[in-house]
Amino acid sequence: MECRLAPENVGPFDSLYVGGGTPSCLPDSDLERLVQLIRDHFLFSEDTECTLEANPDDLTVARLKRFRELGVNRLSLGVQSLNDQELLFLGRRHSSVQAERAMGWAREAGFLNLSVDLMYALPGQEPGEWEKTLKRTLPFSPEHLSCYQLTLEPHTPLGRMKERGELAPPAPEAEEEFFLRTATFLEERGFLHYEVSNYAFGAEHRCRHNLKYWTRSPYLGLGPSAHSHLGEERWWNLQDISRYCRALERGKAPVAGRERLSTEQQRLEAIMLGLRTRLGVPLDLLCPGGRDAHVVERLRQEGVVEVRDAMVFPTTRGLLLADSLPLLFPGS
Repeated sequence: MECRLAPENVGPFDSLYVGGGTPSCLPDSDLERLVQLIRDHFLFSEDTECTLEANPDDLTVARLKRFRELGVNRLSLGVQSLNDQELLFLGRRHSSVQAERAMGWAREAGFLNLSVDLMYALPGQEPGEWEKTLKRTLPFSPEHLSCYQLTLEPHTPLGRMKERGELAPPAPEAEEEFFLRTATFLEERGFLHYEVSNYAFGAEHRCRHNLKYWTRSPYLGLGPSAHSHLGEERWWNLQDISRYCRALERGKAPVAGRERLSTEQQRLEAIMLGLRTRLGVPLDLLCPGGRDAHVVERLRQEGVVEVRDAMVFPTTRGLLLADSLPLLFPGS
């Protein structure tokens, strides 16, 4: 197993995220062995946040209770939509009824931290239809919602449909409307919009694991394509499963590449990630020596950022523009 080849100077950990795929499709015995092996090999704190990603159609109350017995205390449910036509378009195996049943079963099994993944801005989708999915989800009182816009990636079935002209993504104005309506709808109902695509019902329900990515904290990834970060260095694993397995069979770490970030690269990355979250960016990191202070002031006047206690925080409109904001603060 790859964990035996992991660096010895990592940990202890306070989060474990089993996902990046759909581990709920594994037989219970395999999943139990996987989680137990990781817990036996690494040191975890007593209050570790242990998340498992799951598809609604993989679940029963009995399975969910078994996940709880494994120490899983946070369930991330890939619902995506509660509209059956949209689920069919996305190629999902579950129906809206199965998704609602799975959310109810999670509560019945004792999960007190439920995260639900949803997708908006589908081709032809109306904002009102998207809000219906949100309204049908909230009665299950999820502690966390991840609301993503559909991305038509190349070399995927939907991406190839786009290339053939068989479907078109929403116009930028429509994408903006979806984003802002989602933020308004959920914030009015008590959710904290703490990252571009993520909402927590109270700061204590922010995804502890994902916050590590956005704050550049150390993390260790295991499995094909997994990424890791420690200090100034990051590395990533082989993507091809066969090559990944052959490396492990030879007793070699399945690392595809490494990079060491310069001080300026670390600064720019901290800006990029910080402006994606309500955690914000220190003003002196954004504008060392007062450089580009006029840019911050212009963004503040435009309602894109707020400045408090020598920190710069993106507003909701700032989160909408998160991908472009770092370009306004070039390196030295």
